[in-house]
Amino acid sequence: MYKDPHFTENNEATVIAFMKENYFAIITACGVEFPVATQLPLHVDEKDGKILLSGHMMKYSDHYKTFFANENVLVLFTGPHTYISASWYAEEPMGSTFNYMTVHAKGKINFKDETATYEAVKKITELHEGPGKKASFDMLPRNYVSVMVKAISAFEIEVTELSNVFKLSQNRNEASKKNIAAELMKKEDSDSKKIAAEILNRI
Repeated sequence: MYKDPHFTENNEATVIAFMKENYFAIITACGVEFPVATQLPLHVDEKDGKILLSGHMMKYSDHYKTFFANENVLVLFTGPHTYISASWYAEEPMGSTFNYMTVHAKGKINFKDETATYEAVKKITELHEGPGKKASFDMLPRNYVSVMVKAISAFEIEVTELSNVFKLSQNRNEASKKNIAAELMKKEDSDSKKIAAEILNRI
């Protein structure tokens, strides 16, 4: 990870809020020949002073086997990113760049039993479906759920190290920041507008 004090968010609550907002994360580990990675929705919880990530994945896949054999994982939470033109700087032009937001969480993965897997699937389904809908967890056939929880495994990752890059033109003067934000707001994509809002929030 690129590290620069200018671009490090030191408020842990802000970092955790970012993780919760960008919860469809990438989990990576060291495989035998190549690194492996899989992208999954994660719950981000704080408990007893610890940051815990939880979710579930298919058993017997290459990724599961690697994570099961190697408990050390790196989780990437990625957010908005956008190109920043040097022509937008109020000070002497330097190089153009990208602004972006990302959090890396190192930790140890621990796989759970079928009861925990049942609860994990129920939790994420209820989060997105709510009660009383056709696809609500309580509406799923019990035999289908029974087969499903045998094919997947819940897991929990205890975070041991957290780092981030919130690169939001913090190394520019106020005039440049305002001009960069104004130029980004002219763009149609949501990432540019989100980065613009983050820059303005920090002025």
